[in-house]
Amino acid sequence: MNDAIPDFAKGDGLLPAIVQHARSGEVLMLGYMDEAALAKTRASGLVTFFSRSKQRLWTKGETSGDSLALVDIRLDCDADTFLVRAVPAGPTCHTGTSSCFGDDVKPSMGFLAELDALVASRYAERPDGSYTTKLFEGGIRRMAQKVGEEGVEAALAAVAEDDDALIGEAADLVFHLMVVLRARGIGFDAVAGKLAARHTSG
Repeated sequence: MNDAIPDFAKGDGLLPAIVQHARSGEVLMLGYMDEAALAKTRASGLVTFFSRSKQRLWTKGETSGDSLALVDIRLDCDADTFLVRAVPAGPTCHTGTSSCFGDDVKPSMGFLAELDALVASRYAERPDGSYTTKLFEGGIRRMAQKVGEEGVEAALAAVAEDDDALIGEAADLVFHLMVVLRARGIGFDAVAGKLAARHTSG
């Protein structure tokens, strides 16, 4: 959390806490924290709120198992609202959706971060029957070859095929690029960071 001190007095001891998926940027839910909930969240690494209906501390997932693993907490400019970045274990909403605001609020570009996390888990776990596992076990040369092949196919689709074909080939290219980056120990966020740096520098 940044250096600001939460102004709990503004909310009579309770401050709103907006929970955001740390990878995709999706807004997951809104809860409230008092000083004890904030302290328990920091100590346990699981997002904990003060439940206004139960009138007690409530750790998300304590009965369902659909917890929120804390990544970090930030305060807004007025020190009266928390932004809690977390990684959910299962759906956040009791209705079964990923967000309490519905699944349609998920940013489409945010899926790239989720896919990159999945590729990373495949690299670490190598589950049997996975196409991604097969790519990793084929070695860096084979992975690089696949990137080249998909790049050529995307270029040909841009010239000679319809939009759906181009989108499909572009998706194949991005996926295989993620795989070869991960094999080199590089996350896709490094690519996004490089693009952002180039944009900032003009």
